[in-house]
Amino acid sequence: MDNAGGRAIQVVTISFFRFGGVMARIWAFTQMGFARIALARAVGLQFWKLCGSGVGEGFTPLPNTGVYAILATWDDQRTAKDQISQLSIYKAYRKWANEHWTVFLAPASARGHWSGVEPFQAWADTAGAPMAALTRASIRPRAVTRFWGKEPPISQAIGDNESVLFKIGIGEAPLVRQVTFSIWPDASAMAAFARSGPHAEAIRAVREGDWFSEELYARFRVVGDDGAWGGRSPLKDAA
Repeated sequence: MDNAGGRAIQVVTISFFRFGGVMARIWAFTQMGFARIALARAVGLQFWKLCGSGVGEGFTPLPNTGVYAILATWDDQRTAKDQISQLSIYKAYRKWANEHWTVFLAPASARGHWSGVEPFQAWADTAGAPMAALTRASIRPRAVTRFWGKEPPISQAIGDNESVLFKIGIGEAPLVRQVTFSIWPDASAMAAFARSGPHAEAIRAVREGDWFSEELYARFRVVGDDGAWGGRSPLKDAA
């Protein structure tokens, strides 16, 4: 998985951290600025984003001061594992956090841009399981109210779906730069949700109303994880 024909294969990681006390939450909030310095110097790191999260399951405009995430794309899987284990900034996050979980992803498809670039280099197929979906959007200011009017039904539908293994909403900036991330037992379960219900209705509304100034849709094969979330690995139910 680390190379194909001598070519390094990109691996994406999303690391989630849960912080408890007031001091830990203040520290985590400050890292939205300070951690940029350390990540900019990391070897083998192609693209990265620091994200906060929403309350509940994350798909809300209200911030959750206890949960943060680091999304990163790496030259290959070995680099990803080594750097996440050894980099001082990741060590600091783990030290301050009550709980942490990293999921390793192989890009299967990607369409769109994030901060003006195409961060994910698709190479994996959708065979095997589980699969993950990521959507990211910069919401036009004039469309914020309408967007968040559509989001609660989508959030409830995801939460009520018995197939979904993990779901969270994260973002770079409150209200206007949002990321949804979910893990499904296989590609068919993920596609079935996307094709129907409030999610499909919201996509139609977005297209007709031109709500986003930038958007990205990506799918990944989940190739591993490390740590725990809610006291266990969310991938356990995929077995």
